[in-house]
Amino acid sequence: MSARRWNVKRLRLAFAIISGMPSVFFFGAMSPYSWFAAERIGTLLPDAEWRPVFAGGLFKACGRVSWGLTEDRATKLADCQARARAYGLGPIHWPDPWPTNDVLIARAMIVADQRGALTPFALTAMRMAFGEGLDLGQTGVVRAVAERSGLGGEEIAEAIRDPEVKAALRAANDEAVALGVFGVPSVRVGATLFWGDDRLEQAAALATHTAG
Repeated sequence: MSARRWNVKRLRLAFAIISGMPSVFFFGAMSPYSWFAAERIGTLLPDAEWRPVFAGGLFKACGRVSWGLTEDRATKLADCQARARAYGLGPIHWPDPWPTNDVLIARAMIVADQRGALTPFALTAMRMAFGEGLDLGQTGVVRAVAERSGLGGEEIAEAIRDPEVKAALRAANDEAVALGVFGVPSVRVGATLFWGDDRLEQAAALATHTAG
């Protein structure tokens, strides 16, 4: 799928979201809370549209920074470990350093989405990051994610340098900001935005109520 056709698809879906139709899951691969939500959303919101973003760019656009770079880091790291254990995912093996620039893995997720393989690719990426401690900011790791998820590693490594892929990622981030997203994970159900892994159940309850 070309970047132009992909962007048209996204614009149509954005209109549908504003009109109160589908649920959309916005996430970043370098966010542990996004990982927790990604592992659970298939059960709670199986019809949600997965939407990857470049978290670093999103934070910049919204005047924010990752909590991993703030004084809350130690508290949040401990909270993540506790949640991972509670969800049966732990222990977390943190990449060193973390966080780093997530633009390469975000571009790769755009490519995976264009090829109909976003969900397995994204889950593989997050499991490798937080289950194995691999840095998704490295091209070699992105290539390994592609190979493990059934996509061509070299092909993905080349695609993430494509200007059309870069433009598609910028469009995805712009769309997220326009829809009110300021952090990940976020789930939008109709016109209501839920930010945080701990609000996933609320999002699912609203979606169920709306559908009923």
